[in-house]
Amino acid sequence: MDVPSDFRAEKSSQKRRTKAPKSAHPPAPAPPTNYINDFNIQSQQPFMPNLGQPDMFYGGSAFNSSSYGGPAGQFPGQQLLNDPVASMAMQYGHTLAGQGKVLVQKNIENYVASSRLKYYFAVDTTYVGKKLALLFFPFTHSDWSIHYNQDEPVPPRYEINAPDLYIPVMAFVTYILVAGMVLGTQGRFTPEQLGTQASSALVWLIIEMVAFTLSLYILNLSTALKYLDIVAYCGYKFVGMNVSLLAGVMAGNTTVYYGCLIWFSLALVFFLLRTLKVQVMPQQDHDGFTKGAKRSLYLILLVSLSQPLLMWWLTSYVMSFKSAV
Repeated sequence: MDVPSDFRAEKSSQKRRTKAPKSAHPPAPAPPTNYINDFNIQSQQPFMPNLGQPDMFYGGSAFNSSSYGGPAGQFPGQQLLNDPVASMAMQYGHTLAGQGKVLVQKNIENYVASSRLKYYFAVDTTYVGKKLALLFFPFTHSDWSIHYNQDEPVPPRYEINAPDLYIPVMAFVTYILVAGMVLGTQGRFTPEQLGTQASSALVWLIIEMVAFTLSLYILNLSTALKYLDIVAYCGYKFVGMNVSLLAGVMAGNTTVYYGCLIWFSLALVFFLLRTLKVQVMPQQDHDGFTKGAKRSLYLILLVSLSQPLLMWWLTSYVMSFKSAV
């Protein structure tokens, strides 16, 4: 077929691709495809919380700081903290509370110091054994003085004549348990009995301490005894009370109970007479004569002889119905 001479064929739009020359460096990776835009989502806008508007899942309103009286962007109470008057008041309150704490601790240390309590419980097994033997057999003991180290008494573990609170406290607790056991063997045990025995023994111990302290003050006697020393010496009677109750229960009669009670009463009276004689010192005048020797002797006798009566009074109720069972 003949083609007209003025006819020109159209050039193809596709051009032949030429091969690019090889480069020593690898091509750069293509940027990641933004899949968000494929779903027609506007990802350029930041997330804005819907403050003050009801939520689609929660029917209430979101938190709005302006509803608490403060500007937006502050948490509740921040305006109060920024107030200089309020800050000064809080600082003054902290200072006053710290001073009160120090004052309370100081007053407590004046009456019950931790160092004093540590001294009375500074014991060991050897001391406890020797002290119990001394309480039951004090007649052969000769040296009743308490040694001092730089104007301070030697701890009980190194001085058998020093008072301690370990034996009285343990004996007091044991007395309550032994009394409950004895009442249980007689069929008279009730939980209230333990409280009655403990409160009565504690009240009598406090009465002894107050009476002893007032007697020293009224009679104008100089002594190195402290109130914890008085508690320790008056608390040694619980050792004999426990032994008497246990002996009476195991023997099954009151004869053994009274025999042990009488023996320990004599031993305790002798122990207190010799110990308090060293502790309660009569005053000396300028001319060398002693003053208050008779008053010291009367007080020592009164304290020593009152211990057997209290021992019998606190244990007689427990053993009174033993013969009737």
